[in-house]
Amino acid sequence: MRISARNQLNGTVVDVVKGATTAHIRIDIGGGAIVTAAITNAAVDDLGLAKGKPATAVIKASDVMVAVDH
Repeated sequence: MRISARNQLNGTVVDVVKGATTAHIRIDIGGGAIVTAAITNAAVDDLGLAKGKPATAVIKASDVMVAVDH
């Protein structure tokens, strides 16, 4: 697969939690970092996502928000 997004983080699925319509997927990308994505349950099924399977988090964002604690 070729894709224009350059922010691609390879890892392993560590958790899949399905809700009524949306699932939360947690991907371990190494170094103690976990990326969480919210996708449809249908997408989980179509992609065959399951704990222990390899996956790539592809990040394409038009906005980035930054916050700090005071």
